[in-house]
Amino acid sequence: MTIAKINGTGVRLRAFRADDAEALAAGLDDPLSQRFLPPLPSPFTVRHAERYIAEQVVATSADGGALYAIAGPETDELLGGIGFDKVVPARRQAEIGYWVGPWARRRGVATAALRALSAHALDHGLERLELLTHLDNPVSQRVAMAAGFQREGRRRGVQPGRDGARDDMVIFTRLAGDPDELPPRLLPDLPGGELSDGVVRLRPLGPDDEAFLTELLGLPEVVATSVPPVAPTAERIRQRCAWADTQWLGGTRADLVIEDAATGRPAGDIGLFYDEPMMQQAMIGYSMLPAYRGRGFPTRAAQLLSLWVFAETDVVRLIAGAAPTNLGSQRVLEKAGFHREAYLRARLPGPDGARTDDVQYVLLAEDLLN
Repeated sequence: MTIAKINGTGVRLRAFRADDAEALAAGLDDPLSQRFLPPLPSPFTVRHAERYIAEQVVATSADGGALYAIAGPETDELLGGIGFDKVVPARRQAEIGYWVGPWARRRGVATAALRALSAHALDHGLERLELLTHLDNPVSQRVAMAAGFQREGRRRGVQPGRDGARDDMVIFTRLAGDPDELPPRLLPDLPGGELSDGVVRLRPLGPDDEAFLTELLGLPEVVATSVPPVAPTAERIRQRCAWADTQWLGGTRADLVIEDAATGRPAGDIGLFYDEPMMQQAMIGYSMLPAYRGRGFPTRAAQLLSLWVFAETDVVRLIAGAAPTNLGSQRVLEKAGFHREAYLRARLPGPDGARTDDVQYVLLAEDLLN
């Protein structure tokens, strides 16, 4: 099968050549490639690369797909690979995937290649392209969104893993006729990656926060106010940290670490839960380590988060709840500008199948202007 060259912005898509073998081996032996691509030989050697070039092109094209090398437009050096397969002619649908070598990352190579191949495929008979990414691969998700792919949902157990398990994947799609640019995200990135008032700093939760979150969420008083009131397992904490960026990009929640700005040490966490975008209503919740209680940190954190929410999202109504006996949390919310709105009987699941009451507070965008 002859692979036509495709020119993109800053990239050229062409057939793999024999002299790509060394760079191909380096790219597919890279830890990120090994982690996120379908299972590959490890280590991935030049001999594997030579076989890949000789056989994978034939195997991919057998079902109507195509495999391309991503090359520099002037040097023609190998930067990565991209292709589509799993073609379903009756649906005019295919699955697209890519990788970029570590020497070519953070240069917009993946986005440019994905845009170029998507446009070519959708102009030549296909009408729907699917792209699957791991939940802990937000970089790939950002590439998909930058190339005009829309997040469609989560596909359970679709990707075989090395240990025999099957991984869930986030599915993005692009249809013929879709606009090149997506609408603004429901939850944009923080300006400069953080929020700070000089005393506390808020930054996104990440994979390196497992130990801190384990300590915080294992505290009896934190467990008692959790929904449900059960300490999370180690695997759930790992997932929460690893998948935090994915949920933020999906617009469903933003998990942040509250840091002591003076020392940089984690002091607590605060989260924004955007479950009702149609109603333009979101909820916040927070927890603090004992050593940082009584210092006004959660009030400052709630104020910082509220200001960002009303300035950068379409949320007009923020709610928060506190147990009737948790007078400290109620004072935090009142100091942050929230107003008591309702007493909700038996709203939350409690221990041993019981139900607990909830005092609900609200903050409106207009409240910050008055």
